[in-house]
Amino acid sequence: MQAIHFGAGKIGRSFIGAVLRKAGYELCFADVDQETIDLINRERQYTIHVLDLAPYDERIEDVSAVHTSSAALLSKFETADVVTTAVSMKVLPLIAPRIAEGILRRMDSQNPAPVNIMCCENGIRATSQLKAMVYEHLSAEGRAWADRHVGFADSSVDRIVPLSAYEHPLDVATEAFFEWNIDRSQLRGTLPTIPGMRLTDNLTAHIERKLFTVNTGHCATAFLGNIKGYTYIHECMDDKDVRQTTRAIMQQSGRALIASYGFAPGDHEEYIERVLGRFSNPHIKDQTARVGHDPRRKLGPMLYFSHPVTMALKHRLPTDMLCLAIAAGMTEKIEGDPQCDEIEQLVRQKGPAQAAREITGQTDTLVIQQITDAYNTLNT
Repeated sequence: MQAIHFGAGKIGRSFIGAVLRKAGYELCFADVDQETIDLINRERQYTIHVLDLAPYDERIEDVSAVHTSSAALLSKFETADVVTTAVSMKVLPLIAPRIAEGILRRMDSQNPAPVNIMCCENGIRATSQLKAMVYEHLSAEGRAWADRHVGFADSSVDRIVPLSAYEHPLDVATEAFFEWNIDRSQLRGTLPTIPGMRLTDNLTAHIERKLFTVNTGHCATAFLGNIKGYTYIHECMDDKDVRQTTRAIMQQSGRALIASYGFAPGDHEEYIERVLGRFSNPHIKDQTARVGHDPRRKLGPMLYFSHPVTMALKHRLPTDMLCLAIAAGMTEKIEGDPQCDEIEQLVRQKGPAQAAREITGQTDTLVIQQITDAYNTLNT
């Protein structure tokens, strides 16, 4: 079994790539950083430092890497069984042409074996978005062939990978917990059992539960913690006020998720507490500046706060705590982050109410008032 993973960064090495390699796949990373590629090909192995309450190490061996633009990538693609990505949503358009070339290479070689492509990004239906990009680079014949032989399966992923630096530059740190859900209906052929991967018939519910609980809570913690001057997420969790406010924000998004997807309230409350426990892990020295960076994007219409607000409005549920989180995000001051400067300038020019409308896409009068009131309170 052969796998190509786009993105040889910390997430690729500590999460998706590691899961595939441990499942027995011959793993090749595709990346644009030649230094990392050369190092992987020279060392062929690295260590994952699992920062659990009882930390332990995992050794990942017999891996290789190619440059995304190389002919070697297309040769690998010709016989690959699985192709995954962990490159960020903004990079998907850049790799789409290469994936299209890989599909055409398989078609030209008359390889009828199915290949499944799965994006492991923090985005809703990221693989479906990639598929649309790839199909722009295929002829009608190529698209028809891909429809028969290529699966573009959406997924949801969850694992905290903090910034880390080790003597061996390929070594990475991560938490023990991880979750990887795949839309069963979008696969082609039969995917071999991969420990830690779960096939589901209701992926949207899993995607939104993760994004609007874990990411919403993580960012809210960072926003609130930055206001109080904390450096690490676990320090924020030690502050009873920050922890309780974060819990209330997650519970408010949770009510919207329960109303939308029918999650059992008790189960979802346990999920929230489990996530708060992950944030509290003192071994995961995850910086508030890392988690809270790019606040304008994270406060945008389809992401971690505005979308739960939209869901809550649909079901006539409260939005005040989510609006507090948005206001906290609008106060972010992270050194070297241009989006913090953009928000500050927008508020100065147009006022917090209009800034909130433009940043979040929200137009509901009460929501805008709640954001404005919270912003003014935080800035008094």
